[in-house]
Amino acid sequence: MTEQGYQEDPRTYFAAERTFLAWIRTGLGLMGVGFAVARFGLFLREMRSSETHAPVHATGLSVASGVAPVALGVIVNIGAVTHHLRTLRELRTGTWQAGRVSTNAVILALVLAAVGVGMGVWLLFLH
Repeated sequence: MTEQGYQEDPRTYFAAERTFLAWIRTGLGLMGVGFAVARFGLFLREMRSSETHAPVHATGLSVASGVAPVALGVIVNIGAVTHHLRTLRELRTGTWQAGRVSTNAVILALVLAAVGVGMGVWLLFLH
């Protein structure tokens, strides 16, 4: 397909839209998980407090653990918007190149892998 063909074929734009929406869902999912983690600490604190009838002080670990995925989700969504706008501009001008590696996806996968390794180490050795 010629460069002009990419500009005229609506399927290319629909594919870009689907990719953009997938990134938005990923960001929203990260924010939802972060919110749940942060609120789960509050739930556990309330459960311990009701069992012991004494005030239980928070360490702040669950809030920090919840805020991190929320912040990552926000970063993913901002990155999705900028990448989508750049892709549309490249499609419009005919400068889009097929087969380019998605650096945003690679970075997110590496960050999540590092978080997973950290959680595994914490669960195995520190908890």
